[in-house]
Amino acid sequence: EANEAAFKLARYYASHRHSPYKSKIIAFHNAFHGRTLFTVSVGGQPKYSDGFGPKPADIVHVPFNDLDAVKAVIDDHTCAIVVEPVQGEGGVTPATQEFLQGLRELCDKHQALLVLDEVQSGMGRSGKLFSYMHYGVTPDILTTAKALGGGFPVSAMLATEDVASVMEPGKHGTTYGGNPLACAVAEAALDIINTPEVLAGIDERREKFISALEAINQKYHIFKEFRGQGLLIGAELSDAFKNRAGEFHAAAAEFGLMMLVAGPNVMRFAPSLVIDFADIKEGMQRFEKAVGKVCGG
Repeated sequence: EANEAAFKLARYYASHRHSPYKSKIIAFHNAFHGRTLFTVSVGGQPKYSDGFGPKPADIVHVPFNDLDAVKAVIDDHTCAIVVEPVQGEGGVTPATQEFLQGLRELCDKHQALLVLDEVQSGMGRSGKLFSYMHYGVTPDILTTAKALGGGFPVSAMLATEDVASVMEPGKHGTTYGGNPLACAVAEAALDIINTPEVLAGIDERREKFISALEAINQKYHIFKEFRGQGLLIGAELSDAFKNRAGEFHAAAAEFGLMMLVAGPNVMRFAPSLVIDFADIKEGMQRFEKAVGKVCGG
């Protein structure tokens, strides 16, 4: 819902301030922005959007982290570039500094808005409150959810004062939007997460995870790369285990380990920001057992 609001605002701002023909949205292959018709259309994965009939028009997809591809399609009809600083469903792939900085410069040049989807990467997950803070790039619109409510259903769209000023009452709304209980829970979660005590420990916990994964990899040689930011960790499978992420995921569940995949070739780890070091050790021991089962030894 936050992304739906963000995309509507981007188009309305362009129409209100520039031209009704300034409606093109540039997005990226393998992105994920939600499951409404608008958001699955902006997301670059056909498996989520196929079968729902005609999609909203004027949405262009290009490869992630490819600035030249963006330069080839952006023009003065572009209202926004929509991007995840770290593609979650797309393989836990962070944007490069050059790429995100370049998007900001292209948006400024063409009077387009930079919209950052931080539903997965935000709320401390990257080691800072929001991932964009690693890049020195400021978005025009930012979306957040999931961890914002600490498990309670709530999402939010943030915008600069200039961009937000065009959205008059009645231009957007949801049946349960602005729920006071959800807002209270989000405020409490934010007060806890946005503290030095929580944020300062994220990189150390990441190092513990990566160290344990590297030890497992030395034994079984199943990974080719570790990537991500903070406690959003992606482990890409080696060519010898290509397309087998689901097998490792299922085996991990058998040993009582909750984890995720990000496509058929990437294992995804997104633990609590305050996970005990003892729990990291226990979890990685269980994951090693799961890996051993899949590898047959």
